[in-house]
Amino acid sequence: MAKIAFILLCHKDPTAIIRQAERLTATGDFVAIHFDARSRDTDYAAITETLADNPSVCFAKRRIKCGWGAWSLVQATLNALEAAERSFPKATHFYMLSGDCLPVKSAAYAHRFLDGQDRDYIESFDFFNSDWIKTGFKEERLIYRHWFNERTQKKLFYRSFEIQKALGLTRRIPEDIEVQIGSQWWCLRRKTIEKVLEFCRIRRDVVRFFSTTWIPDETFFQTLVRHLVPEREIESRTLTFKMFSDYGMPVSFYNDQYDLLISQDYLFARKISPEAALLKERLGALWQSERVDFATSNEGEKLHAFLTGRGRIGKRYGTRFWERESTLGPDRNLYMLVCKKWHVAKRLLHAASDRLDIRGVEYLFDEASCAVPHLGGIERTLEKRNRHRRALMRMLFDYYDTDKLMICLDPGNIGLMRDFMTDRANARILELQCVFDDQYLVGHAHRVGLATADTPDEVIGRMLPTLRHEFADESIRIRDAEFPRHWRVRQDRPMDENADALADFFDIPPDHGQALAQTPYLFAD
Repeated sequence: MAKIAFILLCHKDPTAIIRQAERLTATGDFVAIHFDARSRDTDYAAITETLADNPSVCFAKRRIKCGWGAWSLVQATLNALEAAERSFPKATHFYMLSGDCLPVKSAAYAHRFLDGQDRDYIESFDFFNSDWIKTGFKEERLIYRHWFNERTQKKLFYRSFEIQKALGLTRRIPEDIEVQIGSQWWCLRRKTIEKVLEFCRIRRDVVRFFSTTWIPDETFFQTLVRHLVPEREIESRTLTFKMFSDYGMPVSFYNDQYDLLISQDYLFARKISPEAALLKERLGALWQSERVDFATSNEGEKLHAFLTGRGRIGKRYGTRFWERESTLGPDRNLYMLVCKKWHVAKRLLHAASDRLDIRGVEYLFDEASCAVPHLGGIERTLEKRNRHRRALMRMLFDYYDTDKLMICLDPGNIGLMRDFMTDRANARILELQCVFDDQYLVGHAHRVGLATADTPDEVIGRMLPTLRHEFADESIRIRDAEFPRHWRVRQDRPMDENADALADFFDIPPDHGQALAQTPYLFAD
C-alpha cells in the first residue's frame, strides 16, 4: 500500500503547519518540513518542539533563505527530500506541498489512487516548443545567468541581464539535457527520487547550470525526471488543483467552495485562504475519513472562467473616444430584447418583425455565428462588434434604411445596455424572464462546456445552484441599474399582463400586444 512522504515548504503560520503535519501523519504517512530561514526563529522553534515526538515528521538538515523565482526554492526542496528519503524508508511516494495546500480527497482514496498506477505525476512540457510560458522571458531564463532575485533586487536583476545581453555573454545548455517546464507541484515515486538525488551528486555541472537560471522550480525536477524515467512511466499532470486569475495570480479558495474542490480530479488543492477556517476544518476531516466514493470531474476551471470571464461588470471593453462623442441618432428607436434563453428572444423578435414591420437582428453581440450583413469588417468578430458597438449599430440602421431596429442581448451584457441606454436615441429594454428548471440548466451546462457526457450526476447537481444563482444575479444587476425605459415579460405571469407590457414597450395598440403575447410556444424549451 502506498505511503506518502510529503515535502512541505512553508514560511509562516506555525500553528497551521503543526496542524497540517499532524493531520497528514495521522493516516500513516510522513512529512518532511523545510521552514524558510527568513522566517522567525521563534516560529521554527514552536514547530520543532511541538512535533519533536512525532516519528513521522522530520526536518530539512539545513534551512535556506528562499526567494521567489530563485534556486533557493529548489535547494530547499532537495534538502527536505534528502531528509525524507533518509528518515522514511517505508515511503513509496514523495509529494510536494506548500503551507497553503490542503487535501480534497481522503487518505484512503489517495493511497488507492497511487497504488492503481505505477507512475510519476509531474507536469513536463518541452521548454522551447510548448506554449507553457505565455509572456515574458523564455529562452532568456536559461542562456543568461541570473544571480539576483527579481522580486527583492529588481534593479540588479535587470541591470545584470542587460549587461550580459549587451556583451553577448550567453551560455550553452548542457548538451545531453532537453529542458522541460511545468508546475512545481509534483508527486514522484521513491525510485525516481533516489535517481534524482543520485544524479545531483554525480552531475554537478547540471546543478550549477540550473542554479543560475530564472524560476528553476518550474524546470529542474521537470527536466531531470524526463531524463531519468521512461516516458511511459510519467503522467504529465499535477495532482494538486490550482487556478490562476486573468492577471496571473493564484486563485484562493474559500469556505463556500468545498463541494467544488472535492469534485475535482485531484488529491490536493492550493491556495486555501488563511481566512477559510471552516473549509480547512472540513478538508482536514475529509482526509482522515474513510470515504472513497468521490464523483470527480474537471469542470472547476471552466466554472471559474464562466463566473469571472465577463471582466469587471459593465467594463469588459472600455469606450473609445470617438464612440463617446457619437450617437445612434436622436430620431432612431432601438428595441433590446434581453433574455437568457436565446430561443425565446429570437421567437419574439421574429414575431414582432412579422407583425410590426420592424427589422430585427438576433444575438449579434453574443453569438459569433449570428447573421450580420457585410459592413466592411467591423462585424467579423464578437470582439470587434462589442468594441465598436455604436458604430456597428449606426451602420445597421443605415444599411437597412430604417429608424427602428430590434436586437437580442444576453442578460450578462449589461455594459452594452448601459451604453445604449445613455445614447440620445430612443433605446428601450424588454427583459424576458424565464423559468429555469433543472433540465434546462443541465442542458446549458453542456452547451457552454461546463459539463460533458461523462460528468457525474452528483457533480452536475452541485453545479445547478451556482448556475441558477448566476442567472438570478444577472437579472438583479439589470434591475439595480434602474434603466428608465425598462419593461418585463415573465413566463409565470398572466398573459394579459405580458400583453400590456409588450404594447407599452413597442408603443402599439393593446390588441397587437395581445397578439404578440400569444406567440405560439414563446417560452417553450
